[in-house]
Amino acid sequence: MSNIIRWEPAREMMTLREAMDRLFDDAFTRPLSMSNTAWSVPAVDMYQTDNEVVVKAALPGIKADEVQINVTGEVLTIKGETRQENETKEKTYHMREQRWGTFERSLVLPTEVVADKAKADFEDGVLTITLPKAEEVKPKSISIKTK
Repeated sequence: MSNIIRWEPAREMMTLREAMDRLFDDAFTRPLSMSNTAWSVPAVDMYQTDNEVVVKAALPGIKADEVQINVTGEVLTIKGETRQENETKEKTYHMREQRWGTFERSLVLPTEVVADKAKADFEDGVLTITLPKAEEVKPKSISIKTK
């Protein structure tokens, strides 16, 4: 037995509000904003433990000496540049998605850190920055006295 459903064209039309919501969702929630000449945003993960803030940035194909890290106040900035390979005229590209040029990402840190004691490690295209928290923001235990 099959059910017959009446077609209502008005139900399938998108309202203006739904179209605008979709437009803004697409425009502002894309993970990467890239053009052919530059990286504007490398992918980043940031988390914190009781003693430190850790930032991991995906920088595939980039060398450690092409990256610069700065901490100014509560803002961490990762920037650098990767160079394009020498292009030969004998090749016919069918697809070209490799990125080159400058990149920069600034992040507001969730808490105060001691920038002088920060460490940065670069392994397999992943930059890991470890920033120790300032003593005044670390959680402290309070002992309870009984009477």
